[in-house]
Amino acid sequence: MRLSELSQGSDAIVQEVENVSEGDPIARRLRDYGFVRGEPVRLVGRGPIGADPLLVQIGYTRFALRRAEAARVLVEGAA
Repeated sequence: MRLSELSQGSDAIVQEVENVSEGDPIARRLRDYGFVRGEPVRLVGRGPIGADPLLVQIGYTRFALRRAEAARVLVEGAA
C-alpha cells in the first residue's frame, strides 16, 4: 500500500521509497528525512481541498507532503 492511500489516523511501517525516475531527488529527500525501511509512520491529517497536502508523522517530526510525494512511499499496516 502507498502512504497516500493510508486512512487518516492509521499507523504503518515504511517498506521502501520508490524512485519515479533515475536519481529521483524527491525520493532521495524523503529518505534523508527518515522515510526508511522499518520506520513507523502515521497519517495525522489531510488537507481540506482534494485531501492535499497530507500531514505525516515519523517519530516526533511532522511533514506536510503532497499526495504525489506520499505515493512514492510504500508502507505496510502496523500490527
